[in-house]
Amino acid sequence: MRILVTNDDGIHGPGLEVLEEIARTLSDDVWIVAPDAERSGAGHSLTLANPLRYRKLDDRRFEVEGTPTDCVIMAARKILPGLPDLVLSGVNRGANIADDVTYSGTIAAAMEGTALGLKSIALSQVTGIYDNGESFAVARAHGAAIVKRLSTMSFGPGVLINVNFPDCRPEEMQGIEVTRQGKRDQSHLFIDERVDARSRHYYWIGSNKEKGSPPAGTDLAAVFSKRISVTPLHMNLTQVEAMDALRGVFG
Repeated sequence: MRILVTNDDGIHGPGLEVLEEIARTLSDDVWIVAPDAERSGAGHSLTLANPLRYRKLDDRRFEVEGTPTDCVIMAARKILPGLPDLVLSGVNRGANIADDVTYSGTIAAAMEGTALGLKSIALSQVTGIYDNGESFAVARAHGAAIVKRLSTMSFGPGVLINVNFPDCRPEEMQGIEVTRQGKRDQSHLFIDERVDARSRHYYWIGSNKEKGSPPAGTDLAAVFSKRISVTPLHMNLTQVEAMDALRGVFG
């Protein structure tokens, strides 16, 4: 089985090594194609106005001057000797749950794999909820078993799997839950205004660590309860229930 490993934290991202270890428990035919620098929040963006360049770091490790989506396309259409059987994206440093999936380059890489007809899984390690730092311990302990089980099943057309590991010690993990995408209270976002050495204002978009009380069955509730969240996402964003109302407006 040929596996493509990518991410949005960049070729030197700490979670990439973890994901490579996970991939090698399934196959010896593992290829790494990742951005040359961090591309967090890139979403499903393509590089169209500038040329793409890539650099070979060793026989099966490459960095691309582009987005996670660019990496998957370059891997599938240029770098690899043939299409991969499985695309693994991550392990992201931080959660990709609820509304995060629309911003995430980690999710976008798996989306692009799905768009190319490839079985694709995004994996993320939640951090900062229980003040355990940026440990990938739960992903290391349980990631291989999760991916092995997912690799044996058919996802169906247009479906990718989003896995989030809770922020706790491996022995504290409370199980695995199949979840739906949750919805954040958008009050968690804030603007941090600062002043540079030349008295010019600049800004960081930040997010507080409030957990809230998300509904049961959501990815949010699962990871807040120290469970691994496994969420099927779909490429088709059509809201079918709204179609009849629109037909009423447009005849």
